[in-house]
Formats: sequence, structure tokens, C-alpha cells
Amino acid sequence: MGGESDALADKAQELSDIELAVLLCLVTGEHCIIEADEEELDNVERELQLICAGTFELQCAVVDFSENTTVDEFSSAIFADDYVLSPVYDTRKEELLFPPAVTSIRRPSLSQRWSGLSRPPKIANVIVGKHLNLAQQQVQVQVLELMRSKHNRMNDISYAAPEHFLFIALLSTAQMRRPVPRNDHFFISHIHSVEDGLTNLELRADVQSPFDDSASMSSIIRSPPPTPSARSRRTSFKQMPFSGTDIDTLKRLAAEARLSPDVRAYLHNIVVFARTHRVVAWGISAQATRHLYALSRALAPLHGLDYIPPSLVALAARKVYPHRILIVKPEDEKSVQWGSSVQAVAALLEGLTPKDVVEEILSSVEPPL
Repeated sequence: MGGESDALADKAQELSDIELAVLLCLVTGEHCIIEADEEELDNVERELQLICAGTFELQCAVVDFSENTTVDEFSSAIFADDYVLSPVYDTRKEELLFPPAVTSIRRPSLSQRWSGLSRPPKIANVIVGKHLNLAQQQVQVQVLELMRSKHNRMNDISYAAPEHFLFIALLSTAQMRRPVPRNDHFFISHIHSVEDGLTNLELRADVQSPFDDSASMSSIIRSPPPTPSARSRRTSFKQMPFSGTDIDTLKRLAAEARLSPDVRAYLHNIVVFARTHRVVAWGISAQATRHLYALSRALAPLHGLDYIPPSLVALAARKVYPHRILIVKPEDEKSVQWGSSVQAVAALLEGLTPKDVVEEILSSVEPPL
């Protein structure tokens, strides 16, 4: 690969797991799910905002969904902060959440916020949908339509999303135990652990908080501070954010990545084993297969490669499949039809997770030499 490609690969190696997930989605033009413990969701939300602004120089809007969120509330909360007082809006509390210094300001009406604008409102590059699974069905349908078409219609006006557009569903791990069909529209999923830390928030802990002039970030973050080496590395990296040109270059390199016949057969075998696995209910969709191909290609230039090795296909499977797999009920497991005891099958399935199923699939498929 050329010097420019190697430089991009070097920059990618400095990214955190969450930053890498965002980059992969921007490169492929897809959307993702990020899961975290409920008590950690607020910190992950702030981390995502810092990532958008600092790492990718993109505008971010956050919508905190609830059972009472309406389609109009969602549609009015997804615009870039050039056009609204704040992109962070909790539809359950009817107040601005971020920054805390202005929590006393009530959310103005659309006519108040848009009066006097010289240009029409613009949808933010990145929309973080917190607790999306709590929203009503019609609201989730509106979200999926925005993800699919990159357009949102409100008041008989269609608003187009920008070229680099990403929707992130930020969910609690406790609420993600049972996949649903709409999960298939999301490209990848990532589970954030507290032990992984939140790099951007941790770096902000070293300086005065931008959220509250009188508050210390140490009161917000529960993660340990970064080491001096990590701090210096991230400080130098923050001077070189990923630009739209970088993303377009990675997109081109991903499309040019070579997939050998042997590796293609390996990928196909993974798909077949996933679709026919005895504990996978509903099977695996064609959309998931397309996402597996796309992620395998997108990972290659981030590793400085112009070809796709089997290891990247396996890595892609670990990110594409878990949020799509639903563990079958014991009474519906195939062997029960042949006389197996439901109680025995239930004991076998107890504690089994989609991640375990993916690992079993990968161990069953022999990679090419």
C-alpha cells in the first residue's frame, strides 16, 4: 500500500474501540449499535459527542428516547447544532441535557428555533439514539426510514442527511438480551465495558470541564485516568482528526481490497454454518451476509492491507452476527423433533449467548491456509 494508505492505517491503530466502530460505519455508510451498562450510558454518550467533534470533526445530535417520544419530537431533535440551541434533548424530561449549565432553558418550539435562519435546517452527521428500544413502533419505523433513505420528512418538507451520516443506537446491555428483526438494519454491534475506559473523557479530566465551569470531570467519570504515555499519544493524535477526504480514501481502498477464492469460500462457509446452526432461531438474513462482506473489506485498509485474510473475516463475523442471533427456545430446537428431551435441551441452552454461538461457528469452519 502507498504512503497515504499507510498513514491512515497508522492513525487507525491509535483509535479506541468506539472510535473504530464509528470509523468503520462512516467508511461503509452503515449504522451501528453500542451497548453499555445502564449506569455507564451517560458517559458513553458524552464520549461519542467528543469523538464526533474531535476525532472526525462531525456534528452530533443526541435523542434520549422513551415510551412517550413522538415522531415530531424525534424529527425536531436530529438537526445540527448550528440550527438549534442544543442537539442533546431528553424527550422524557422535556429539557436540554447538555451542557448542564443551561438545564434551566426549556426547549423552544420549531418556529422559535428556526425563525430568522438564512438557510434550511440540516440533519446532524451523527445521531445518537439513546434507549431506542424503548421508543414506540412508529418512532422506530421513522428512525429506520431515516437510516435507509437518509431523508426525514417533517411538516411536508423532506430534509436530507449529509453525505457522511451515521445513526448510533446506544442501548443498555440489560435491554439487549433478545434481538428483534429491526436489529438486522444495523451494520455492527459493540459492547463497551467499563474496564475499556473512555479515552476522550479521561483526557478531558485533565483540563477544566467544558460542560460545567464549576464542576470537575472527576465527578462525572468513574474510569481511571490515562497513563502519561497514553495521554501524550492521544494528544498528538487529536491534532490529526479523520477528515471527509480520509474517509473517502478508506472507502476507495476497501472497495479495491482483494478477496481470494479460498477466503471467499471461507466466508461463504461461515454464512452457511450460521444459517443452519441448531440453536439459531430465524436464521441469518442476506442483509447480514452483505454486511459481513462489507466489514471484511473495510477492515483491510485499516490494517494496512490490500487483501482480505481469513482473520479479518472472522473478526467481521464477531461484529456482524451477535446482535442478529436469537437463541432458539428449547421446545423449538431441531433435535426435539427427533425425540430429544425438552429438559435436556433447556439445560444445554442455559447460559448460551449469541457470542458463544459465533465462536462455535468459527471453530467449526476451517480457515484456508
